[in-house]
Amino acid sequence: MSKSKNNLGKYVSFNTDWGFKYYFGREEYKLNLINFLNSLFEGEKVIKDLHYESVEQDGDLEQDRKAVFDLYCTGEDGEHFIIEMQQISQDFFKDRTVFYISRLINRLAKRGVEGNTYELPEVYFIGVLEFELDKLHPDKYYYDVALLEKETKEIFYDKLGFKFLVIPNFRKGEAEVTSYMDQWMYTLKNLSKFDKIPSCLDIRVFGLIFDIGKVANLNKEDMISYEASLKRKRDAESIRLTQERIGFQEGMEKGIEKGIELEKRALAVKLKAMGMTLENISEVTGLSVDEIEKL
Repeated sequence: MSKSKNNLGKYVSFNTDWGFKYYFGREEYKLNLINFLNSLFEGEKVIKDLHYESVEQDGDLEQDRKAVFDLYCTGEDGEHFIIEMQQISQDFFKDRTVFYISRLINRLAKRGVEGNTYELPEVYFIGVLEFELDKLHPDKYYYDVALLEKETKEIFYDKLGFKFLVIPNFRKGEAEVTSYMDQWMYTLKNLSKFDKIPSCLDIRVFGLIFDIGKVANLNKEDMISYEASLKRKRDAESIRLTQERIGFQEGMEKGIEKGIELEKRALAVKLKAMGMTLENISEVTGLSVDEIEKL
């Protein structure tokens, strides 16, 4: 793995808004997205072609919140796919994915007489995440979510699904990469660090990515867009790390203050047991007489 002289890497990174849409969102390169989705569905579905749709979804009313997807496309069998790259963790992320799916389903529902049967198309949300989805499972990097019957674990409704790829939780090295899922995770996480296609990748699936992904081959307009996207990503990462550092420092300070307070109270209890007056205990510990009386 190596870096080019301009420190951008040899290959365009997947992990920027621009890079993600460069590989997956362009009509001329949509084979990449088809291969990606087929790898995720592992034979459950076979996607032969895709059509890109508008990423903006309005509500029924003017005051309704607009949903804007990173990518939205339909398969030739009528399936609908929302594909999102999410770089920064946010509160209620799962709620947001449900909102996106719900908004889309509402728009797809047939109106009038045709809607009397309530028949809906298949809808799927695919999220590529640069943060942990669940801190209780720090090693889980792929989530395949569906509506299940709790007791039998059988699929209750097979036309709705969520698939999440958690990039930070994938820690396999090249020698450990075997399945197509692992190959995609390895590529999504490390592409900008490669200087050639790794031997663990299937060139039939990943060849186009390496053919089009060379930074040196970008035209001037694309290079400007890519560099701007990298800057936004790095700025966001810097802000996140700063917030984590400040939060850690504040937590440490609060912890120290709480520890000192507990020590004062423990000392006050001990001095009370020895028969020292409340006033003297207050002078020694700094606690008020009222506080000491309550101990």
